[in-house]
Amino acid sequence: MLKIRLARGGAKKRPYYHIVIADSHSPRDGKFIERVGSYNPMLPKDSATPRVVLKQERILEWLVKGAQPTDRVARFLSQDEVLGAKVKWTQGNNPKKAEPGKKAQERAAERAQREADRLEAEAAAKAEAAEAAAAAAAAPAVEEAPAEEAPAAEAAAEVAAETTEEQA
Repeated sequence: MLKIRLARGGAKKRPYYHIVIADSHSPRDGKFIERVGSYNPMLPKDSATPRVVLKQERILEWLVKGAQPTDRVARFLSQDEVLGAKVKWTQGNNPKKAEPGKKAQERAAERAQREADRLEAEAAAKAEAAEAAAAAAAAPAVEEAPAEEAPAAEAAAEVAAETTEEQA
């Protein structure tokens, strides 16, 4: 089976790819049948020279002969005006691929439950503290009033005791 795929070239950390027609069993950078384009990912997207250069006629001939483009090359071909009609890049977003696994979902649910329990406990503690503060605010007012009357009563009792001692 023939593939239209990328063959890497360039130095370390500076990739440059040739778009080639190769047998599917040959190594990535190995033997190929024909070079039909190039891709330079180091160029900015809006540069004067294009990142992807394609030999459209040759690619069309190989597509007619049965060569299958890889996903990346199919994306490049579908973006081209001439080849876009022949090659539809059908690989879209896969939303399930982005979802976390079962264990991660279980851990997230467990974490959310612990957080909800903690918030509920904090709310209960705040309500209890507010109740205690309200009760404490009401209780000292009641206790203070008799406490103020008590010294007056003691003073009256002392005065009465002194008067009785003087009389005796």
